[in-house]
Amino acid sequence: MKNFINFHVLISHSPSCLNRDDMNMQKSAVFGGVRRVRISSQSLKRAMRTSDYYRQHLGEPSVRTRDPARFRDKCVAELEGRFPADLIERAIRALAGKEGLADDIGSNAVAPWVVAEVAKFCEMIQAAEQRGEDLSKLYKQIEKDGAELRAAAAQAIDVALSGRMATSGLMTSVDGALAVAHVLTTHAVDSDIDWFTAVDDLVADAGETGAGHLNTQEFSSGVFYRYASLNLRQLQENLGGASRERALEIASHLAHLLATVVPSAKQQSFAAHNLADAVLVSFADMPVSLANAFEMPVEREHRSGGFRGPSLQKLVEYWQNTHRAYGLDESARLFALDDLPAGNEPPRVNTLAELKEWIARDGQA
Repeated sequence: MKNFINFHVLISHSPSCLNRDDMNMQKSAVFGGVRRVRISSQSLKRAMRTSDYYRQHLGEPSVRTRDPARFRDKCVAELEGRFPADLIERAIRALAGKEGLADDIGSNAVAPWVVAEVAKFCEMIQAAEQRGEDLSKLYKQIEKDGAELRAAAAQAIDVALSGRMATSGLMTSVDGALAVAHVLTTHAVDSDIDWFTAVDDLVADAGETGAGHLNTQEFSSGVFYRYASLNLRQLQENLGGASRERALEIASHLAHLLATVVPSAKQQSFAAHNLADAVLVSFADMPVSLANAFEMPVEREHRSGGFRGPSLQKLVEYWQNTHRAYGLDESARLFALDDLPAGNEPPRVNTLAELKEWIARDGQA
């Protein structure tokens, strides 16, 4: 059985500005000697884990915060009737490695917190106290083997996928099972500038001219390559020894998220709610990105054409070349809206639903 699933997605976005830097400019990167528009992996992963589809199929995500005191208030509200507030605070203080939750808020790194993990820790504290044990014994046991807390934290699938780094306290570190690349356009991009105004209606009604606000916004359009790799064994471990079938089910939902979720930045102004043009998925023995298919930027196929067709052609050709040159033992399927010239492309599926079913079947026909 192959341990890695590689996801390769082409998605075309109409004019938009989906990810910005601290200067309010589009994020970008130089690749192949030319400027590409970029969407950070953090932006894409956040959009995925906060989506309605995620909540419907994978449950509630973790809570990302740098302020344990605010997380304490959330836990007290959600665990009301199960544990007293002082026990919840003691549990969070021990997990965070802090004497006072309100101290040095600004210096805390943003961490993924899981309510179920706090609830489990409260249970463990209560059980230890009922046995008359010193809590230091419990804490040493968790430091040595935090399997119970890791299993509780795994109820937030995004922690099992993206991992968690803990540097203090009893919060357990988790090695992420999912690697997500920064998203790049397959071609060079020169951005445009939108000079916009906000009209003051009352000023206009008074017969005066001028706008209430003037500003500029960078934007562009393009075909973007998304790549992610899922380590199935790591995911099973992170989920507390889950079955391969459960890991494959999660993988099928990842394919849906990567094909349909778009970051929300400036969407009220641009409405670039685009779905993927193509999704290539392979079961393999190692993670393999196909980003170098676009190291030489894609050119339009003819004067009146765009980048969608040529990008898909280059993606499939590079997959074929890499597959052949390295003798990769892969099982692959391609879902695409467009046809390709006759060639040795991976077997096709007609719908995204069929692709998800194929993933859930462990890549079996």
